[in-house]
Amino acid sequence: MRQKIMDHTVLGSGRFLVLREIRFEDDRGRIRRWESVDRAGGAAASFIVARIVPDDEFLFVRQFRPPAGKLMLEFPAGLIDPGETPEQTAVRELYEETGYAGRVVSVSRPAYSSPGLTGEPITMVVMEIDGDACRGREIVPHPEESESIECFHVPRARLAAFVREQEELGVGIDSKIYTFLAGLSLR
Repeated sequence: MRQKIMDHTVLGSGRFLVLREIRFEDDRGRIRRWESVDRAGGAAASFIVARIVPDDEFLFVRQFRPPAGKLMLEFPAGLIDPGETPEQTAVRELYEETGYAGRVVSVSRPAYSSPGLTGEPITMVVMEIDGDACRGREIVPHPEESESIECFHVPRARLAAFVREQEELGVGIDSKIYTFLAGLSLR
């Protein structure tokens, strides 16, 4: 038997999020309930793995995230605006959060980072930045009024050490970064 969603009830909503109770049928035919949180309006997101070439550096951002209650180290990312593709969002967010412009190298299919909590789809966009074209130029981020974001460019050889240093400072690490580091170590 296939599991299926029967219906859902909105338990509460705010400006950005909706809390739902989902009623579903499990693989044994039992009717069960689950709570989830979703973006208001059903928004999806893109995150960017940005590599500066030929320098072989990667871009990360650090910002305070109220749900975690701490500064978080993350890949640049953002919500996909209505009418935007994940690629367009990535180009826009990379510029806003880091000041860099780059070219899209690849785009994943939408995936889910915490499916036990939310059905928010997130797409990985890999981008390359021409480091030679940036040399000698001041790179200035263009964050939204409500954002306070720091940008870091880290050489591949220092990625693991940089993440450990951030951990020692009490910074939370987005799980996508650990996954990325594990992938690099398997090469």
